[in-house]
Amino acid sequence: MSVIISPSLLSADFGNLNSEIDMINASAADWLHIDVMDGVFVPNISFGFPVLEFVNRRCEKPLDVHLMIVEPQKFVPEVKRVGGAIMTVHYEACTHLHRVVQQIHTAGMQAGVSLNPHTPVSLLEDIIEDVDLVLLMSVNPGFGGQKFIPRILDKVRDLKEMIARRNSHAVIEIDGGVNLDTGRQLVEAGADALVAGSFVFHSDNPIDTIARLKKL
Repeated sequence: MSVIISPSLLSADFGNLNSEIDMINASAADWLHIDVMDGVFVPNISFGFPVLEFVNRRCEKPLDVHLMIVEPQKFVPEVKRVGGAIMTVHYEACTHLHRVVQQIHTAGMQAGVSLNPHTPVSLLEDIIEDVDLVLLMSVNPGFGGQKFIPRILDKVRDLKEMIARRNSHAVIEIDGGVNLDTGRQLVEAGADALVAGSFVFHSDNPIDTIARLKKL
């Protein structure tokens, strides 16, 4: 199976959002990654649910919604309402993670859990069979265009081993510093899905860039 590519809307040209989404529709991208930031969990603010509602009306790809916020459980119904297909919450933001995963599933979405760079994958041992996706941050969350943290490659391998050992169906997704070189290394380590922001939207030919990532 080819790698799943989820371009990150955070790097799009918001002055030309219609054309950027049309480009995604015309491309080989599998999902559209949407980072929701609150300025509390991460030191930045992105966009809220009115923007997601617009994007959902225009975009033909499943919305891969990544909540970098405190108390994400409060917004499960809202993410579903605006068209989220996948809702990913941070391990570090959820005191009752299993309950949140159940809420996401009950709402009819796939449930993802994200780990910051400093958080070990071993902490997912008791939840890995219940989640559909694990998003490993390969940069510190909150801003686009950061440099890839190489240590993530070992985390991907460790997570892949855990998934196999526990008979989990979870997809491994990586977010941060993804390009053709780091993407190749991540896929070789066991990653199933790649989030790419600046590398796609700031390239001379985003559709071709997505196609090249798909071939990794």
